[in-house]
Amino acid sequence: MKKLTLILIAACAVLLLAAPPFLKNYGIYLLSYWLVFVIATMGLNLTVGYAGQKSLGHAAFFGIGAYTVAILMKAGFSFWLGLPAAALICFFVGIALGFPALRVQTIYLAFATLGFNTAVWLVMRNEEWLTGGTFGINNIARPSLFGISLEGNLAYYYFVLATALLLGALQWGLLRSPWGKAFTALRDNPIRAESLGVNTRSYTLLSFAIGAAYAGIAGALFASLVQFIEPAPFTVGASIMMYLMVVVGGPGYFLGPLLGSAVGVILPEWLRFAQAWYLFVFGAAVVVLMIWLPDGLLSIPDRIKAKRQAREASAARAAAAQQQGAR
Repeated sequence: MKKLTLILIAACAVLLLAAPPFLKNYGIYLLSYWLVFVIATMGLNLTVGYAGQKSLGHAAFFGIGAYTVAILMKAGFSFWLGLPAAALICFFVGIALGFPALRVQTIYLAFATLGFNTAVWLVMRNEEWLTGGTFGINNIARPSLFGISLEGNLAYYYFVLATALLLGALQWGLLRSPWGKAFTALRDNPIRAESLGVNTRSYTLLSFAIGAAYAGIAGALFASLVQFIEPAPFTVGASIMMYLMVVVGGPGYFLGPLLGSAVGVILPEWLRFAQAWYLFVFGAAVVVLMIWLPDGLLSIPDRIKAKRQAREASAARAAAAQQQGAR
């Protein structure tokens, strides 16, 4: 399975590198938009899919990252200062949000993170001196890298793609380290993990912190991509959509954010021909997916394998019963 995942990653990388020349300007912009959400949901997948925490406040970190880079750039600082600042601020705020997870779980933790998202959104909306309120912050410039301007959609797309590949490689290594094993142990059986010496308190906080840092980086990239931010993209509804992307793709699957973000970002674009009905069609498609594939689209191979193994086991038992009857 690991080898197949690596092959799929390599194939996706080659396709994403080769696709832009065949796309129009808006198509390139849409791919960049999708990759931003891939990065954000990679972080949420770590928190939810691998560590098993219920977080519905991810859009708040996404917004903190976006506003951090926008405010710093408006103050005259470089994007290259704003990007790590967004990641660091979200990392430490993520640690703070992780503390409720040490005391409550399941639906209660989800409500706590929803409250956090609402509080952050209200700050974005009401503190006009800092965030611009409902008027937002505009004219957010795209950076230059080694003297190469990233102002154009194509150049910025390759920058976002390179960032997504780098962060994906870092997460791949993390998940195959002792930290990754500790996260999955925390998800599968926290009591047993504690008895085996896993510091569940530290790894719970880390799962929120690292996931939040990914969202902060995605938010910083988002701000320069759209070049205008205001509170609307960072609501509780946006957090629920991000959570849905993880669930649709497959929580705990490395490529889940890639597929889930495509369903959440690109599929609605394809459904625009339905005009006023496209949200209904999109919602109905998601409901069907959740009913038939509650573990996400990437669980299909595992389900097929499990059914095949069940048939083989049933055939083996039947053959053993026939042999005993013949005796």
